[in-house]
Amino acid sequence: MIRFPLENVAGELYVDGVSSLRLAEEFDTPLYVMSEEKIRMQYRRLKDALSNHVDRARVLYSAKANSNLAILRILHEEGAWLDVVSPGEVHLALRAGYRPDNILYTGTSVRDDELGYLLKEEVMINIDSTSQLRRLLRLGIPKLLSVRVNPMIGAGHHEHVVTAGEASKFGVWEGEALEAYKEAREGGVERFGIHMHIGSGIMSVEPYILASERLLKVAKEVHESLGVEFEFIDLGGGLGIPYRPDEDELNLEEFIKRLMSFIRERIKIHHLGEPEIWMEPGRFLVAEAGVLLTRVNTIKSTPTKSYAGVDAGFNTIMRPTLYGAYHHIIAAGKLDDPPVKEYDVVGPICESGDILAQGRRLPELAEGDIIAILCAGAYGHSMSSQYNSRPRPAEVLVKRGEYELIRRREGMEDLFRGQVIPERLRNPNRC
Repeated sequence: MIRFPLENVAGELYVDGVSSLRLAEEFDTPLYVMSEEKIRMQYRRLKDALSNHVDRARVLYSAKANSNLAILRILHEEGAWLDVVSPGEVHLALRAGYRPDNILYTGTSVRDDELGYLLKEEVMINIDSTSQLRRLLRLGIPKLLSVRVNPMIGAGHHEHVVTAGEASKFGVWEGEALEAYKEAREGGVERFGIHMHIGSGIMSVEPYILASERLLKVAKEVHESLGVEFEFIDLGGGLGIPYRPDEDELNLEEFIKRLMSFIRERIKIHHLGEPEIWMEPGRFLVAEAGVLLTRVNTIKSTPTKSYAGVDAGFNTIMRPTLYGAYHHIIAAGKLDDPPVKEYDVVGPICESGDILAQGRRLPELAEGDIIAILCAGAYGHSMSSQYNSRPRPAEVLVKRGEYELIRRREGMEDLFRGQVIPERLRNPNRC
């Protein structure tokens, strides 16, 4: 599991040329560490694979995976556009330098004031329901609109991240799509795309192909019935990465070759012209770039288990508790020591579910040791919280032996931010 940006230097974990122990000492723990080079490498791998098999393609980074402004800036420099899911992410995208016409908003259960904000900022809008479309058109006409079609085929690493199918809350059903485009056109919309999103953490191309076939049949019907020319076809769904040491990496070139070959053929058969092909990965671009460093503060044994208590909990990294997700864990200062003992790695949150890993064989741990939780760059800090009134951690960006702080650690005062005590409750001696 030690591969770039990770390196074993005399038994110590380095991230993109920087000592993890040094970072933990300087910035305290828990601490997220992100590798700039790894992010750029992943983006270029995907962009190159797409360029090999389709003439016009674009990568939209799913900002929800990690919305730190520095990360958004890195991907902006690489040429990525953004897929965003909230007005807050639109605001971050604009602050990071993205133009409105480089931002695709894909929301669900969207409020009217949010729709008004999207129209004001002139971002591209991807509608999730006929209700959203009708309310949007009452407020104004977007410069470009697409319809998120539910192709009835979903995929992903956990049921909570499957975003299509009969049980999904997302998207317009196939049978409603033609009417949605008709209403949009009659309402004054002139520019169109079409979109699907089937899930996240996808490691097989088959679900993509099956869903794309249904999406393109809808596109054909809309084109033939209404004369709509699609500027893009967005094949939403997040590509997966290997979280476990024994997992194989996604064969990206083969994946893209098979998918794009199918897409090119169907576009030609359905006479859909030359739309740009969009993909919108999140975790694929940033997950392996991130490491969460956490310090062992308690070693505890019972008749049945040994526990390594650390200062990161599910307030810091939610995925293990929320999804039962696996993150590989290593002792950052004992990489050359043999794994001799089995630990449950647990956090400080007052919940029985605050377990980051169970039954992991690690070197003999001592209080004060730093352990690294790998592949934490996606849905790590972005899902963190102040639960149990614990301030959120810092983030550091590393690059070729250099490092910079990209998010300050919250302090106790941040716990009070935004709170207001009513005047009648301000006397602490009041009975």
